[in-house]
Amino acid sequence: MAVTAASPAGGAARRALVLRALGLGDLLTAVPALRALRRGMPEARITLAAPPVLAPLARATGAVDDVLPADGLEAPLPPAGPVDVAVNLHGRGPQSHRLLAALEPGRLLAFACPGAPHSGGPAWDPGEHEVARWCRLVAAYGFDADPADLGLPAPAAASPAPGAVVVHPGAAFPARRWPPERFAAVAAALRDGGEHVVVTGGPGEAGLAHRVAELAGLGRAADLSGRTPLPELAALVAQARLVVCGDTGVAHLATAYRTPSVLLFGPTPPDRWGPPDRAEHRVLWAGRRGDPHGREPCPGLLEITADQAVEAAGRALARPNR
Repeated sequence: MAVTAASPAGGAARRALVLRALGLGDLLTAVPALRALRRGMPEARITLAAPPVLAPLARATGAVDDVLPADGLEAPLPPAGPVDVAVNLHGRGPQSHRLLAALEPGRLLAFACPGAPHSGGPAWDPGEHEVARWCRLVAAYGFDADPADLGLPAPAAASPAPGAVVVHPGAAFPARRWPPERFAAVAAALRDGGEHVVVTGGPGEAGLAHRVAELAGLGRAADLSGRTPLPELAALVAQARLVVCGDTGVAHLATAYRTPSVLLFGPTPPDRWGPPDRAEHRVLWAGRRGDPHGREPCPGLLEITADQAVEAAGRALARPNR
């Protein structure tokens, strides 16, 4: 049975605005919570405040009607019209709470934050998995969420390299970047094993991707950095044989499309941001935490060897019924 989110006048909500003004992985970990909101407010127009580049994937979730351009919390949200229900899937406040409160919504669904002030929501748990966190928040307001509901439909775009092994060496912060020489060693080993290997990179990562492709001897055609806008990147991952990457948005795309993956974790543990416990995902983690925003690779991440990643990749590729 759908839960009806009450508007100030006591009727059903006509407009809900959800704040998640973060990156690709952040959007994908919020999918179960977004779908719970959709099921609970089937008649409402649900707007997601998020970076506009994420709009195609946001709509692909089936939970979002439109995207309000928002990237971070520094600027006020653009005018959104009357908002019956505002949902903070961005953070614990107070800044994110205040951005939504400025829209004067009928209800604010958010974690409790005395500094906002907002006392009606559940308490924040800093050790919680990111998927479970937002499921718990919406559940506290009557929206039942399934943390396993992470899948996305097959992309409409064509993959630039169907059936390839995708090596993605980038990450948002240096602390989460495994050395390019090790990515290159893995790429070369997989190429030598008969795999079609390509290297990807987001904005600002072309130099890193070039280096990995060059060190691995893959050739210029294998370097797809700068040539895969998000719809094409999603299609590439969805049709890949394997993804090898760190703790980044591409890892969450592999989860969304049930693509086999080898994921290198550090300094953040996989019990905070890792994939669900499925056979297709191989997680490498040395057990050492650190600053995820650090300027140097995490020492724990550096404990993971190229040989370990190659072995994990071989097991993932050999798994039946991929």
